[in-house]
Amino acid sequence: MPAEIKKEIQLEIAHVLFIDIVGYSKLSINEQRAAVDELNEVVRASEQFQKAEASDRLIKIPTGDGMALVFYTSPEAPAQCAIEISRVLKEHPRLQLRMGVHSGPVSGVIDVNGRANLAGAGLNIGQRVMDCGDAGHILLSKHVAEDLEAYEQWLPLLHDLGTCEVKHGVRVSVVNLYSEQSGNPALPKKFRILRKKKTRARWAVLMAALLALAAIGTVFVVFLRSRPPATLPPLEKSIAVLPFENLSEEKQNAYFADGVQDEILTDLAKIADLKVISHASVMQYKTGVARNLRQIAHELGVANILEGSVQRAGNRVRVSAQLLDARRDVHLWAEHYDRPLDDVFAIQSEIAKAIADQLRAKLSTQEKAAIEKPPTADLAAFDLYTRAKTSMVQLVFIGAQTKNNLLQAIELLNQAVARDPNFLLAYCRLAYAHDFLYIANLDRTPAHCAAANTAVQAALRLQLNSGEAHLALAWHLFSCYLDYDHAREELGVAQP
Repeated sequence: MPAEIKKEIQLEIAHVLFIDIVGYSKLSINEQRAAVDELNEVVRASEQFQKAEASDRLIKIPTGDGMALVFYTSPEAPAQCAIEISRVLKEHPRLQLRMGVHSGPVSGVIDVNGRANLAGAGLNIGQRVMDCGDAGHILLSKHVAEDLEAYEQWLPLLHDLGTCEVKHGVRVSVVNLYSEQSGNPALPKKFRILRKKKTRARWAVLMAALLALAAIGTVFVVFLRSRPPATLPPLEKSIAVLPFENLSEEKQNAYFADGVQDEILTDLAKIADLKVISHASVMQYKTGVARNLRQIAHELGVANILEGSVQRAGNRVRVSAQLLDARRDVHLWAEHYDRPLDDVFAIQSEIAKAIADQLRAKLSTQEKAAIEKPPTADLAAFDLYTRAKTSMVQLVFIGAQTKNNLLQAIELLNQAVARDPNFLLAYCRLAYAHDFLYIANLDRTPAHCAAANTAVQAALRLQLNSGEAHLALAWHLFSCYLDYDHAREELGVAQP
C-alpha cells in the first residue's frame, strides 16, 4: 500500500489463534455464509473470547474462510480459547475447523480504507502453524508449547510432532494440543507424508545396500543373519566360514574354492540354531596370508571358525576342513574328503551336518532336507553359476569394469539355466545382475528390467515359498520400479 497511507501504530508481542474452516472453498456461497455465521457463534461463546474482549485485550480479524484472534494477554488465552471452541464443535458436526496458535510480534497499521489492521511475523507464523493441521487439530508453535510447559496442567496435552514444511519452504516446529475432550490426536496429513518419505528414504538406503550385497554372493544369508556386535559375548553356536584356500594347480580354479566355501556357509545358514556370519563379512580374510583366528573371531563376534582348502584335478576333488574354537585355539573337528567331482554337493552338506553336530545345534527334518538338497543336478551348470558369482564379487570389491563383469555374469548364468532349467539360485542371481545394471545406471534400459522379471518369475515357479526367490523379487521391485511398499512386503515373505 502507498507509504503515505500506511501508518505504523505500534509493535507488540501478541498471542494469535488462527482458525480456518476446512473445505470452505468447496461450499456454495450460501453454505459459506452459514458456516461463517456458525463459526462466529461458536467463537463468541468462548469464555476466553468474552473475557479478552471485555477487557479490550482482543482484536478480531476476519480472513474470509475463518478468522484470527489476537490476544494481548498470555499464551494460555488463545490455547484455552481453542480448547473451548473444540469442545463446543461436538454440537456443530458440519463445522470442521483447524486451529493454530503462535506468539510473536505484530504491528497495528492503517490500511488504504483508513481502517485499523494488523501485520507481522506473529500472524504469518500462526497461519503457517495452522496450515500444518487437518480438521479438528489444535496445533501450537514450539515457542508457545515451551511457554505452556512451565504450567503442569498443560503438560499432558502437549504432543511434539516435529518440523513441518509449509508454503515457500518455510519450516515450523509444531506441537499437537489434544485431550480426550478436545483436539485431534491423529497425525496430520503433512506429517504422515513426511514420515512416509523418511521411511522410504531409509528403505531406499537399506535396499540399495542389500542389493549390492546380494550381487556379491550374500543373497539369503546376509538378510537373515545379522552380525552381532563384537562387544557382546559370542554365542557358543556362532560360526564364521572363512574363504577356502585354492590348492589346485590351475589357479583359475580359485572361483571353485570360493563356491565350495559359499555353499557350506549357505547350508549352515539354513540351520536356525546357528548364528552364521555373512559371506560379505568374511571375504576380507583372504587366504595366502597369516590369519589371526582369535582376532578375527573377536572382530566378527563369533566363537568358532571354519577354515578349509579345495583341490580340483580332473574329475576328482579334495576338500579339507577344520573347525576351531577360536577363543581357546582348540581344534574341534577336522576331515578330508577325496572323491569324484560329482560328489562335491554331498561333501558340502556332510561338512555342514558335521559342524552342526560338533556345535550341538538342533537340526530339524526340514533343515536336514534343505541342506542335503543340491542346488542343481548339473555340475557344469554349478560351475557356470560359481564363475558368475565370482565375477559379481569383483565388481564390488575391485570396482573395475563393473559393466563388463555383470554382462559376463549374465552370459554365464544364461548358460547355467539353459543346462538346468530348474536351477533356482541361478535365476535369482541372473535377476540381480540385470537389476544391478539398471539401478546403477550402467545400462538403464527396460530390457534389463524385463529380463530380471522373467528370471524372478522363473524362480518363483520353481518354488513359490523360496526365500531366495522372494528376496530377488524385493530387489527387483526396488531396483526397477522404486516400489518400496511391495519390496518391503517381499522382504517380509523372504524372512522365515
